[in-house]
Amino acid sequence: MQAYALTVDKFLDHAAKWCGTREIVTGNAGLCAARIDYKTLRSRSNRLSGALRALGLRFGDRIGTLAWNTQNHLEMYYATMGVGRVCPTLNPRPTGAHLAAMINEAEDRALAVSSNLAPMIAELAPYCSGIEHFIVMDDEFEVPLKLGAHRAKQWTFEALLADFGASAPWGGFDENTPAGLCYTSGTTGQPKGVLYTHRSNYLHTLRALQADATAYTGSDTILAAVPMFHANGWGIPFAAPAVGAKLVLPGRHTDGASLAKLMIDEGVTVGVGVQTVWLGLLDHLDATGAEAPALKRLLIGGAKCPDSLLKRMEDRLGAIVQTSWGMTELSPLGTIAPLDTLPSTARASGKPPLGLDLKLTNAEGVTLPQQRGVVGHLKVKGASVIERYFKHDAIALDEEGYFDTGDLAIIDEDGNVTISGRSKDLIKSGGEWINPAEIEEIVGQHPDVAQVAVIARQDPKWGERPVLIVEPRHGQQGNANALLRLLRGRVADWWIPDQVFEIQVMPLAPTGKIDKNQLRADFANGRIASAGANR
Repeated sequence: MQAYALTVDKFLDHAAKWCGTREIVTGNAGLCAARIDYKTLRSRSNRLSGALRALGLRFGDRIGTLAWNTQNHLEMYYATMGVGRVCPTLNPRPTGAHLAAMINEAEDRALAVSSNLAPMIAELAPYCSGIEHFIVMDDEFEVPLKLGAHRAKQWTFEALLADFGASAPWGGFDENTPAGLCYTSGTTGQPKGVLYTHRSNYLHTLRALQADATAYTGSDTILAAVPMFHANGWGIPFAAPAVGAKLVLPGRHTDGASLAKLMIDEGVTVGVGVQTVWLGLLDHLDATGAEAPALKRLLIGGAKCPDSLLKRMEDRLGAIVQTSWGMTELSPLGTIAPLDTLPSTARASGKPPLGLDLKLTNAEGVTLPQQRGVVGHLKVKGASVIERYFKHDAIALDEEGYFDTGDLAIIDEDGNVTISGRSKDLIKSGGEWINPAEIEEIVGQHPDVAQVAVIARQDPKWGERPVLIVEPRHGQQGNANALLRLLRGRVADWWIPDQVFEIQVMPLAPTGKIDKNQLRADFANGRIASAGANR
């Protein structure tokens, strides 16, 4: 058989040749800011590869991005990866110190930044002496940037393309060549880098496109509301061109009004993002009475979605809601609810597509003899699963080659996986364990609850006790006693939280998940007792 290296440039090559007129749309506050087809985008990306080579950036060099979901960001993805450079994607929401640490660990030689994030460069530049080039993307931005004593060269995206753009051969290197680098969110510790290869991204794309997985097709119009800096944008920058789907990139604005406008104007059929994004969309549609008639499906992930929100999405949008679970370390798709079993499995996180295996163990890492109907520690294995973290010597796998996700899960008799919490979130009260996720699931069913979280607070008698924190739906008034009554008879009495706090806005981590570290800092020591009600 032919040797055919599995490199990601082939996805855009395929789209340009066979679906060349399909569009990539970039939004700005809900309006179309740019529109391009795959054939033209492929040409620009390839010429950008030549421009990067003209700057002296060599095979294997890291060219970071600090950017939103835009056409230029997608062009930078393929321009770097297509010629064997590595594209580390940076989340703009952490502190400058955290970003500088990631840039320096990755040894980025260049950094491409969205124009509205360019002011951050003044903070980062003094701590990132290894960067030789700053490239400002998306909009016109006055150069020079304020770099202080830093002597890096500065470019605008279009000027760089115009002055140095030249065709460059893509591919032709080993499929195990590194392609991208993404850092974990750091919600359970220091952010750690995950280095993706061309092969792992290619196989992840084939896994994600299975009919029992994302099932994208060339007739779809996909709204990528998940950031491209988060685990390769859940693989959409590869999957969409692989099938020739129309791709809608919302830019920096993912509020309900902006997304609704784009979805209606561009005829979005599939929306992909975390539940907080869709909560904002629903609130906007309810307030305005607007509709998104083309929408067929929402794919959600990032955290377990309350039943009340799932039902609200289904009823209000008339769309299928497809739940999923994944991690940066898995590239990121782990499990997904197959379309032909919905809505019965929508409350689970689905099944692992072909190419990923999983098992349940006890706390000591011993494989459970019974793998169905019991809660265990979830471990995974596959071609797009991490082996070790970037610049870490230690292998992150057990003796059978499985990676410990840190999640607790249960698998039903049909193989559907339900994530039942994070092992680090478990609360030990009186020597026994309380699982916050079970409490959150029950309380999340209340129609007046938008978001819910349970954290531990220290207790002199029991060691730890649970605290319930809720964000009511817009315009609703919370009732702590009503929420606690929901739990009676459904969990053990000693699981019921001692305190309930109501807050206006739930703090979110950079990935859109609820930031339990912030909640612990604010509530676990009881400093804000006036905001809550005692049991």
